[in-house]
Amino acid sequence: MTPAISELDKAGIKYELFHYDHDPSCQSYGDEAVNKLGVDTQSVFKTLLSELSTGEVVTCLIPVSSFLNLKALSKAAGVKRASLADGKVAERKTGYVLGGISPFGQNYQHRTFVEEYALSMSSIYVSAGRRGLEIRVAPDAFSVLLDASFVTLINHD
Repeated sequence: MTPAISELDKAGIKYELFHYDHDPSCQSYGDEAVNKLGVDTQSVFKTLLSELSTGEVVTCLIPVSSFLNLKALSKAAGVKRASLADGKVAERKTGYVLGGISPFGQNYQHRTFVEEYALSMSSIYVSAGRRGLEIRVAPDAFSVLLDASFVTLINHD
């Protein structure tokens, strides 16, 4: 049981839990989840932390096959600049290790931004708070639990 699972259970949010054997030599955690679960790269979302020019740390969720557009995040957050948070900052702020950072059950509540593409799907996969553990959940769970904003965070070519 992870804090993410506990938070979902406590809120009565429906989810499915998926476990796979994590390869410690793998550094591309999202790609590993896609391959081991046998799902589409657009359905697995990675959780990134970003630091805004105001000093605020925010949580961002985007498909693992995409890159965070920092200008789009800045615009959505209403600030001049944004950058990816250092890994150690991300671990400290969330209570999770890199590759296992879940948007749910973090040590501190952060403003959360989800790539709007998620709304076109019935469910998406996110980390359950440990490498090798994924949750499949409906996008509305992010609104209910995290008061998330669904915005453009990636380049749509």
